[in-house]
Amino acid sequence: MKNLFYKRGKLIHTEKPFAYVLQSRYRGIRCDKCFKEGKVLKCSNCMYVRYCNRFCQKEAWQDHQHECIKLKAVAPRTVPDAALMLSRIIRKLQKGGDFVKGFYTSKFYRRFGDLMTHENDIREDEKRMEHFQSLVVVLQSLIDEAAIPSNVELLQIFGKMCINSFNILDDEMNSIGTGMYLGASVMDHSCRPNAVVTFDGINIHVRLLEDYHGAGEMDISKIFISYIDLMDPTDVRRGRLRSQYYFECECDRCRDQQELKLMNAGACPNVDCDEPIANMGDEDVDKCPRCNTAIKSSQRDKFREIITLTKSRLAEMKEIAYLDVCQLCLKKQENILHYYNVWYLKTLDHAFESAINMEKWEEAIAYGLRLVNGFIKYNGPFHPLYGLLLLKIGKIQLFVKQVEQALKNINNSEKVLRITHGEEHDLYKKQLVPLLCQAADEFDMIKK
Repeated sequence: MKNLFYKRGKLIHTEKPFAYVLQSRYRGIRCDKCFKEGKVLKCSNCMYVRYCNRFCQKEAWQDHQHECIKLKAVAPRTVPDAALMLSRIIRKLQKGGDFVKGFYTSKFYRRFGDLMTHENDIREDEKRMEHFQSLVVVLQSLIDEAAIPSNVELLQIFGKMCINSFNILDDEMNSIGTGMYLGASVMDHSCRPNAVVTFDGINIHVRLLEDYHGAGEMDISKIFISYIDLMDPTDVRRGRLRSQYYFECECDRCRDQQELKLMNAGACPNVDCDEPIANMGDEDVDKCPRCNTAIKSSQRDKFREIITLTKSRLAEMKEIAYLDVCQLCLKKQENILHYYNVWYLKTLDHAFESAINMEKWEEAIAYGLRLVNGFIKYNGPFHPLYGLLLLKIGKIQLFVKQVEQALKNINNSEKVLRITHGEEHDLYKKQLVPLLCQAADEFDMIKK
């Protein structure tokens, strides 16, 4: 049997969506067919969906023609994304979608009927059932009554949609839509994944983050991707996986008690000691295990207070980050939260993005550089978010003429994004490479 060896960065899977939908908030700036950003024109009939050119409009018409009249009838109301997605899945199935094969190896594939429904879990999930019932009402205005499946079938389709859908991400890893990919849905989750999912428009790409060795065809059961944010603490990650996908994660990272403690660690009161203090808020933690500095009751109280405040402020800034709020939290966190505490890192991340939006370049660079080690620690050295962080820092440094530092960070970004996205991806070709060339040219001019 032939032995296989694939290097890190190998594209092991690519697939078009079985069904997909653009998030409604992007409908004015992205094409409903290809998700390309730019000038888009409304469908002249329903005035709801938009396309970047006539080619996309023509390509989409085969599917859109059946929903066009329905969307026109519900105008000017905005249709919930999940309802539109569900209606598109139903129409796909009515047109023979059950026979569509999503290959995940050269021989093996999945059909829609192979997907798990988690019907019993969803029936016991009060929030999901409320959501389902609300979608059923909306569906009545999107699909002819005679074409709507029975409630049992509808719940099964809904379950498959919930469990097997992917967030479609743009080049900056922001969610811009939802898609079902039959082949890719076979891949299991790990909080220490050996593969990563990225997107080229609406098409999903899966690349290796580690070298792969094996005999015969690639064993897909040994390929793991992440379904969630890897910078969340263990209890948060497990909770989200349990509530969204109905399983308890038992990966090696979730069993790593040391990392769990580090992600929630406090800072040693001795500013010359960088030891992370695990369980800082617990009453029985009375000294630093390295330098033996005493931890006072008031310091434990302060730690608990700051953690509560930070979580509250971060929850309020889900849509928009406010720099002044981030700065307030960071000031209170100083010498209280350890620099590997994820709530500190999440605050920094918000401050970084907010400073960029406000064009406070020097502040953005400072926040970004403080994020680097945390991103490596929890996302790993080859992760799109880490590569994008370095790229953003380098781009800003180039703008403010910190050319040598910019060249270093863009070079390091290239090493990451070449693995996670590949050299043919637009992010690599049209954003990273031109910046790298510019930085190299400016650096050469300085050295002359």
